[in-house]
Amino acid sequence: MKPGMRLRLVLRDLASGCAFASMAVSGQLPLWTLALYGVALVCALAGFRLFAKRARLTALLLLGVAILLALNVLNGALNIVVAACAFAGLISGHRLLSAPDPATDGQVHLSGLLMVAGGAALSGELVYGVLLVAFGVLASVALALGVVEAAVPEGEPVPVRSVMPPLATGVGFAVAGAVAFFVFFPRLNWNMTGPRASPGFGEPTTGFSNTVRLGGAGTIKGNPRVVLRATLNPDPGVTALNAYWIGRTYDIFDGQEWTTAGGVRREREAMLTLRPGGDSLVHQRVELLPAYGGRTLIALETPSRLGNAFLNSTTGSRRTFLQELSGGEVRVLETGLGYSYEAYSLPPEAGSGDVFRRLPPLEQDALLALPEGMDPRVSQTAARVLNGEREPLAAAQKLATWLQREYAYTLELGGNVDDPLADFLFGRKAGHCEHFATALTLLLRTQGIRARLATGFFGGERVNDGYILRAGDAHAWTHVLVPGRGFVTVDATPPANRPSQGSRLLERLLALYEAVESRWRNSVVDYSFRDQIDVARALVRPSQPDDAPAERSKLPPPRAFGVALVAGLGAYLVWRALERLARRARPLEATRFLDAVEAQLATARLPRAEGEPLEELHARLTRMDHPLASTLTPVTRRYLEARFGGRPLRPGEAEHLLRALRRAVEHWRREADKAARPPSEPRARAS
Repeated sequence: MKPGMRLRLVLRDLASGCAFASMAVSGQLPLWTLALYGVALVCALAGFRLFAKRARLTALLLLGVAILLALNVLNGALNIVVAACAFAGLISGHRLLSAPDPATDGQVHLSGLLMVAGGAALSGELVYGVLLVAFGVLASVALALGVVEAAVPEGEPVPVRSVMPPLATGVGFAVAGAVAFFVFFPRLNWNMTGPRASPGFGEPTTGFSNTVRLGGAGTIKGNPRVVLRATLNPDPGVTALNAYWIGRTYDIFDGQEWTTAGGVRREREAMLTLRPGGDSLVHQRVELLPAYGGRTLIALETPSRLGNAFLNSTTGSRRTFLQELSGGEVRVLETGLGYSYEAYSLPPEAGSGDVFRRLPPLEQDALLALPEGMDPRVSQTAARVLNGEREPLAAAQKLATWLQREYAYTLELGGNVDDPLADFLFGRKAGHCEHFATALTLLLRTQGIRARLATGFFGGERVNDGYILRAGDAHAWTHVLVPGRGFVTVDATPPANRPSQGSRLLERLLALYEAVESRWRNSVVDYSFRDQIDVARALVRPSQPDDAPAERSKLPPPRAFGVALVAGLGAYLVWRALERLARRARPLEATRFLDAVEAQLATARLPRAEGEPLEELHARLTRMDHPLASTLTPVTRRYLEARFGGRPLRPGEAEHLLRALRRAVEHWRREADKAARPPSEPRARAS
């Protein structure tokens, strides 16, 4: 193996690893595929080419794996895109363990391109973008080193240090060209091809079940994972939304857990209208991420319509239907990795109308139901705190204020108790949002005021043009029925403890990542031909603000100063580049040096194939142990460095090398002529 070849193979193998990882981050490849490729990559990086002498046998094994994948696809156990990606990874692993040669190198790089294309189909998220750039850089450098390595004579070291600076410059120009090609070459939206849903890392963190059980620690409040993205119209434009996002409500409490009276209301609908809307509805485009893990749709209070839902799965995105359950819950019929949909909600100040009369009698009665055997102190406490207040909203606010003042918020609750409500009110006097919401709801019911428990999320953190919700934003609160207004939200949980209670540092780091990922999604994953038209229009005719003054300022616009600054900087960089080129030797100097060397070698009358380059001639003479080989070694090395390595010949160096070569050639010719003369006749001695 030539010195320097080891570096090229390591870069080649790492590039293949990045390409495989671009598929693996989607989480959709079979685990056995990850294991096999991981073993192959580790062995290749360690220099163990296990298949170098068993190419045919291992090729048959690879064929067997292909048949196994095809059978899984036919049986419906594996998606065809995922199967193709897995097979590309196995091909790459097989080539990594084979004997290194030009054909194998080309196959490794080709399989890397296939895997990168597969990664785009499976995921295309931010981590994929990082791996894509890493693959491009590593593969480009490995290919360039292969070209240089082929030009270096056998036994000579590859001038890695000399060639790396120009290679880095070339890779930089290649990346810039790729970006320009991506921006301006007509293309379709990436969303239109292949499955892109990623299951994320680990199991989903939240969701909605059919019950809410009171008691235990509220560990979900410390989880910073992002579970929902949403854009609003009109956009409030605030950093923290502090809004209630409802999922469902509960109306029956048995002393331990909350359930809902009733069942499925509507089974299969494309668009569901929950309540009449108006002209001032808040429009939401919502994406439930794979980390969410539930089928219940989330919307701002109070939702009016939900629909236009799409299910994201390993086979792509497709339209799906909705069903309405009691408790105001709307679910997607099918299970997927994530969902996207649209929702319309009434503004916060609007009432929900006379919804009580539209409820079935069973659900109306449930709004006053109390658990059997409830501690009588609950009713006594409510009557004492209200002191005769009977108006529903005023009574709810009075009780909420009292709970916030007298009780502490905590996530550290140990074990289950027989009566969690009494334990919260008269024992521990500390709990999390479910305890506060349950206490307020039942305190109101003991006084004949209808109320129910609502669950969902509280908050909304600004990221770019939208808002995100974290798993720790999961929350519970109370709906109190107010005549003429419908259900009104009253939250007994202390305000500081309603949003996520996780580490602020970790949340900031995740928010930064989410912001970068959002930019990546908007600028790369969802970049389409329409965006290209907007870019071109902005370059040709910059947009003017709507409130721009009619009169033109005498001073140039700020954009002109920016363009002038960029143009000046570009001119300076071009001048510096030209200056460096002027100081460097021209490429023709190396060519002239080669012509002079060839002229000297022509006088030596060496047997030489037509078109045989200097480096191959030197390698052949070295193998033959020819007398000219030692003199030709520095000549060949300096020519290659001057022509390809960016190390021009120093003043006088070419003349010195040519003189040494001339002397060696003349000496070789004299020795050759002497060896070619016939031996002289011996003189006759005198008799």
